[in-house]
Amino acid sequence: MTTLLAARRDAVARLAAAGVPDAAQDVAVLLAHALGCDRAALALRSPQEALRTDQLARLEQAVVARATRQPISQITGARLFWGRSFTVTSDVLDPRPETETLIAEALGVPFGSVLDLGTGSGCILVTLLAERPDALGLGVDLSRAALKVAQSNQQRLLPQRQVNWAQGSWFEPVQGQFDLIVSNPPYITADEMADLSAEVRDWEPHLALTPGGDGLAPYRVIAAGAAAFLSVGGWLMVEIGPRQGAAVADLFTAGGFSNVTCMRDLDGRDRVIKGQYLGK
Repeated sequence: MTTLLAARRDAVARLAAAGVPDAAQDVAVLLAHALGCDRAALALRSPQEALRTDQLARLEQAVVARATRQPISQITGARLFWGRSFTVTSDVLDPRPETETLIAEALGVPFGSVLDLGTGSGCILVTLLAERPDALGLGVDLSRAALKVAQSNQQRLLPQRQVNWAQGSWFEPVQGQFDLIVSNPPYITADEMADLSAEVRDWEPHLALTPGGDGLAPYRVIAAGAAAFLSVGGWLMVEIGPRQGAAVADLFTAGGFSNVTCMRDLDGRDRVIKGQYLGK
């Protein structure tokens, strides 16, 4: 018989030995996943509870995966973002708390239509549409596999809403005009890739992480092309790397945007550049 306490101790020791940071916290998440409950319910269970064979098997599979530094969200298949649980696979970026800065800024302006470039899991677009029940949206991604994840998230979280999805590079498949354009594009420089954690470098899609070079190529395309797809008075907002604020703000200005502003995340790092299109 293996108790909950014994299983927890063994898992923590194995992850710590594998060099996984915050092993105890990770094991709590993996245990809850293996037992089919949330962490609050897990905390109420007796440490002497005997685990079933199937529960031990699920925990073993999860611990082995985490020891290889596979992200928790890929193991459990989900990540919380703006209070909602989004499906996550190896085909999309893991939604991050920093990206909620972009959500907060976007919800601070009026919009009835939104275009999400490089939508990935769809967490940005689905969240914005969930918060604005009357808004329409289009999500674009180069990856067909990523679009399938985004569509599944929309169908589960917004089953009654009509949301459009298109495969292609940036504005190529886009028609019409929008009140708001948002994007969390790949922005990590080629030189920075080696310094990423194993969870990111080895498990998340490189297409969504880095465009190579100085990391600014997507912003050049977005800033130069966005005005053609924005209503007069509409906004363009993008997530950036913490050292890219000045460069991306200059691209916005060159692209004809006014009221260009850099917003910081909760850690005080530059995180979002926004600008308003006021017409030619």
